[in-house]
Amino acid sequence: MTSGLPETSVAETLAQKIVALKPGGLPAATTRKCEDLVIDVVGLCITARNEDYIKSALAACDDDGPCTAIGHARTLTASGAAFVNGTAAHGEDFDDTFEGGPVHAAAVIVPAVLAACEKHNPDGRMALIGIAAGCEVLCRLSVVVPKAVHRAGFHPTAIFGAMGAAAGVAAALGLTARQTVDALGIAGSMASGIIEYLAEGAWTKRLHAGWAAQSGIRAALLAQQGFVGPRTVFEGVHGLFHGFARTTQGDYDALTKDFGERWVIDTLAFKPYPCGTMAQPYIDCARRLAGRGVRADDIREIVCEVAEGTVHRLWEPLADKQRPRNGYAAKFAVPYLLAAGFVHGGVGLSAFTERAIRDPQVLALAAKVKFVIDPDNPYPDNYTGHLSATLNDGSVIEERQPWLRGGAQQPLTRQDVVDKFALNVGHGGWDRAQGDAALKLMAGLFEGTIDLGALRS
Repeated sequence: MTSGLPETSVAETLAQKIVALKPGGLPAATTRKCEDLVIDVVGLCITARNEDYIKSALAACDDDGPCTAIGHARTLTASGAAFVNGTAAHGEDFDDTFEGGPVHAAAVIVPAVLAACEKHNPDGRMALIGIAAGCEVLCRLSVVVPKAVHRAGFHPTAIFGAMGAAAGVAAALGLTARQTVDALGIAGSMASGIIEYLAEGAWTKRLHAGWAAQSGIRAALLAQQGFVGPRTVFEGVHGLFHGFARTTQGDYDALTKDFGERWVIDTLAFKPYPCGTMAQPYIDCARRLAGRGVRADDIREIVCEVAEGTVHRLWEPLADKQRPRNGYAAKFAVPYLLAAGFVHGGVGLSAFTERAIRDPQVLALAAKVKFVIDPDNPYPDNYTGHLSATLNDGSVIEERQPWLRGGAQQPLTRQDVVDKFALNVGHGGWDRAQGDAALKLMAGLFEGTIDLGALRS
């Protein structure tokens, strides 16, 4: 070994554990979670199918092939399909969340693995292995150096997504341990994604999941054909964490130690609202406040206690968060989201139209919403909400939400996931027969051959 380099790298340890995963060896709870994730992702792809950003993404693809762009008649290469589907799945910010990250796993991994398998290995059992492995890698990477990637100005889903997708596709295609190490090493040079979209609500965050998904496919295929990547991609002096977290010192055991024995993805959360994850408990608080008979005109001020790590994305500049520039910016503006939840009794897909974000009742209340930093907030291990509303008569009412609904403390049932799917496909213009056909396909997806033809239209 070269002087100063480890005899066994982090990627090599991880790869050995990935290739040890075999069909039929996953716990029942993990298999069920993967099934739920596929249902959720397909619904999200359908709900976004007619949005402008998906029309642009699809029109920009010049690589027609045999793979399914979910909700579209046109077919693409595996990489092209992964890009479009990943962008759609993440586009409305209604996708799953890992509460320790925060990262969005399935929007990256499901599109990558399904597209790769549709073209290269249609064995549903291996697709299941790939989705489980890829999601697990993505989530575990996010807790090696918690919060550091966001703090450095990068989007963790984009950065760790490329690595998770490479791992997932490598597992699904049956790559060797050596090839898997190379795939991870190659993907490290493909990882990218800055969070400047926050400035004006630009679309780039939406493509991060799709870019990571297609990067994982390309990295795995390159490795399969003998292309060599650095085995110290994670911990190296110029490795992934040096580049995106500004340090090489991290808890790498969090990635590798009990991989394949304990599945953190079993706790992946499904969002109740299509917007930034950390905003969701505050929406719940606002809805309960309204449910107590408080009127917007009764409120003088609302102060929210928040985690310091969420401020730069969801609270500042405060004036922009109280009056977001456009519908996409509104998804990451807690004052607006809180006010919309209070006034309308919830926050749905219709809350982000140009008309909705100019609702004078909502904006008047949002202007009264402020924040203070709670140094004891448990983010990112747990997403909580707390607001204190001062009324015009001087009285104060508090509301607390101790966890993220849909997460580990209050998980969704399979029926909840199916109901969300029905909501999403209806929003995307599919009728009930199309939705039922998609659910039937997904019910047997991991038991037979990957054929996504029923997801085209």
